[in-house]
Amino acid sequence: MASSLEQAFQMLHSDERVKVVVLTGTGRMFCAGSDLDVGFGDGKEHPNDFRDIGGRVAVAMHRCQKPTIVALQGSAVGVGMTMTLPAAIRICHAKSKYGFVFTRRGLPLESCSSYFLPRLIGLSRAMFLITTGGVYPPESRFFGDLFTEALPEADRVLPRALELASDIADNVSPMASALSRAMLWDGADSPEQAHLLESMVFHSRVGSHDHQEGVNSFFEKRKPAFKANLQGNWPPNYPWWVQPNIDLDMRGYCK
Repeated sequence: MASSLEQAFQMLHSDERVKVVVLTGTGRMFCAGSDLDVGFGDGKEHPNDFRDIGGRVAVAMHRCQKPTIVALQGSAVGVGMTMTLPAAIRICHAKSKYGFVFTRRGLPLESCSSYFLPRLIGLSRAMFLITTGGVYPPESRFFGDLFTEALPEADRVLPRALELASDIADNVSPMASALSRAMLWDGADSPEQAHLLESMVFHSRVGSHDHQEGVNSFFEKRKPAFKANLQGNWPPNYPWWVQPNIDLDMRGYCK
């Protein structure tokens, strides 16, 4: 399943017809975490030859230049939670429960959650969730704003996610969205660096098709006809960060 999800996000990343991705589960739970009967191997291979499967999914979702909305129609724990952290939006069921239970299974964090979780909800809340390993309702203060919405009925979660996805697909520039999300996750370390980065990226969009279409559609009171065009036409400094190569056969860093 992890391999299928990784391949799906790579395909959706390249498919210009796709503007938004919605990920959901089936049944009463969104995801109960990894299958403990199957396990994670025997731990005897060299550490450099191991990649956690949840991390591969999280990286694929993060690298996908189309925003992901996760519809958690039921409870989720473990990798069922961590794999959702790179998403742009998470919608859940108010009566379900969610948690990062790794420490209660004798395991540390995975799925890149040590990076995403504290950035989403703050270090203090992340520390509490990981230290306790507890399971809580989504509106608990320990989750902060991790969930965009918590709906009272489970069968409303996916329709709401699709409603948001349709609104984004109809009204948001895919290029402007991808660049803005990249600046949030892989942005600058100071206000001055942010000013320089934003100025260059902003300048690259001025006068573009999407910029002109966004302005014209506003004045003409109609929906914009934005083009995806995410396989080219990037700013000259893109990517502005160094992206590690996580492939097992090509270790190291590449730009």
